[in-house]
Amino acid sequence: MLTKDLISLIAEKTGLSKKKVEQLLTTNNAILRENLMAGKAIQMQGLGTFEIKERKERTIVHPRTGERTLVPSKSQLVFRPVTNLKEELKKI
Repeated sequence: MLTKDLISLIAEKTGLSKKKVEQLLTTNNAILRENLMAGKAIQMQGLGTFEIKERKERTIVHPRTGERTLVPSKSQLVFRPVTNLKEELKKI
């Protein structure tokens, strides 16, 4: 789904104008991004939790050559869905 499709659906269901919905989504995304970058986890009721986790440095081995390479640590965005969403996804 594209952002414009999401904006249209929200506007249709709430009765708000598309411009107002777009402003709300833009503000929401900015706040979420700001908090994630500050190291805070974001829990969205009925959906799940977004958080930034640090992946440790590790060594990988190329399957064909056997060459070992060091992969540096990095930050990664992680999403953990709520339990009932996990159960619904299993039924698909």
